Amino acid sequence: MSSGQPRVAVVGHVEWVQFARVAHVPSAGEVAHAREVLEEPAGGGAVAAVQLARLAGSCLLITALGEDECGRRSLARLRELGADVHARWCDQPTRRAVTLVDDRRERTITTFGDRLEPLGGEDEPAWRQMAGVDAVYFTAGDEAALRAARSASRVLVASPRAGHALGHGVPIDALVLSAHDEIERRELQRCLDEAAVVVCTEGEHGGSYRSRSGEHGRFEASAPPGDPADAYGCGDSFAAGFTYGLAAGLPLAQALALGARCGATCLTGRGPYERQLQFSTQSAGSGESMH
Repeated sequence: MSSGQPRVAVVGHVEWVQFARVAHVPSAGEVAHAREVLEEPAGGGAVAAVQLARLAGSCLLITALGEDECGRRSLARLRELGADVHARWCDQPTRRAVTLVDDRRERTITTFGDRLEPLGGEDEPAWRQMAGVDAVYFTAGDEAALRAARSASRVLVASPRAGHALGHGVPIDALVLSAHDEIERRELQRCLDEAAVVVCTEGEHGGSYRSRSGEHGRFEASAPPGDPADAYGCGDSFAAGFTYGLAAGLPLAQALALGARCGATCLTGRGPYERQLQFSTQSAGSGESMH
């Protein structure tokens, strides 16, 4: 990895998440006692932006937040974590979520409220700042936001969870989804023809990719650099690492391998941010620049 860092951005959603460790997800009528409670701003946009900031040194995040305590806390915390946040302030409350992490390290998520999304026709200074970036990862927004991201960036990577923004003929360099997520697999159908490459992750089994040209193959999972702790954020960290790899000009196989390292590293931390792969300026010229 060279010392020259690509410019990267995320257009996506943020939600205030309360994490709790439980022995298992309770069945109907059961009472579960939580331990190791943690609160963070998370969601696909937030997690990817922090991971990209740790790889590239900075990352612009265009998002939307409610004018409430959760919104203000999210803005402050994400900036503390290194994201350059530009938020559209909304009358609706910031979306909240509860995530239960069981003893198998799997996460189960319940959301509260509507997802707030950035709009392409608003906050012009933020969109101007994004002009000329090497890559954008898009998780939420309207069609105008997707078109603005496409115009601003050399590489556009998106999640099928962007939903209604997709399916309007905007070219996408790569779509990244979980093969085990029914919602993402269903949403993929609306935009399959728009993507040059579709990447499907399969957790510890690695994943697969298929290009519009017919090229296809599989990639291996990366070994976690420690004991698995929490699966929340692994997929978003993978997508961020993959986006960074494309932004840096890596071949597809190497970009996928970097994404796998990011996902595996996130797995070893409590919550999405305790352990994420990070660029080390001290080793920038040594050939190995991640730790």
